Amino acid sequence: MRSEFEKMRSGELYDFDDAEVVASFRHAKACCARLQGMSPYEPECRALLEELIPGLPATATVNPPISCDHGNGIHLGEHAFVNSGCTFLDGADITIGRHTLVGPNCQFYTPQHPMDYRARRHAVETCHPITVGDDCWLGGGVIVCPGVRIGHRCIIAAGSVVTRDIPDDSLAAGCPAVVKRRLNDSEKAQ
Repeated sequence: MRSEFEKMRSGELYDFDDAEVVASFRHAKACCARLQGMSPYEPECRALLEELIPGLPATATVNPPISCDHGNGIHLGEHAFVNSGCTFLDGADITIGRHTLVGPNCQFYTPQHPMDYRARRHAVETCHPITVGDDCWLGGGVIVCPGVRIGHRCIIAAGSVVTRDIPDDSLAAGCPAVVKRRLNDSEKAQ
């Protein structure tokens, strides 16, 4: 039988009041609270980030403060950069590609609550993974919704709300974000 944590990670309906899920959540919240006000240049900051985000590449940068539900669902590629004030609701995996820049106050939401109001009265939800490709740039305040995939080499304009997949080499903007144009090779090389 699958644990509630395993159900959470696999997109199944799960109980978020389960002891294992709550323990993971509490650990992440304690780490995030300790990171508040820390400089990314303090050795203690890096050690705490590596405790919060297992497998954090040495070349990746995360500027506190950061908020997340678990931390262990965040996967950053080599040379990824996450600016301050970002939120990761990582019930499902959130993958940020190599050389991707995430502006300040970006938000990544994997939870999806039930549509039926009676089901929402209970401690259940599903979570859907988010993937951001390599060499992307998300401007400040971008929100990425559950299950979205942003392709490689994309630019998402500041303040956009990404509710649907964005194909490779696209510039997207708006609420909801739509592809405004394809990026050509000369723009990608700048």
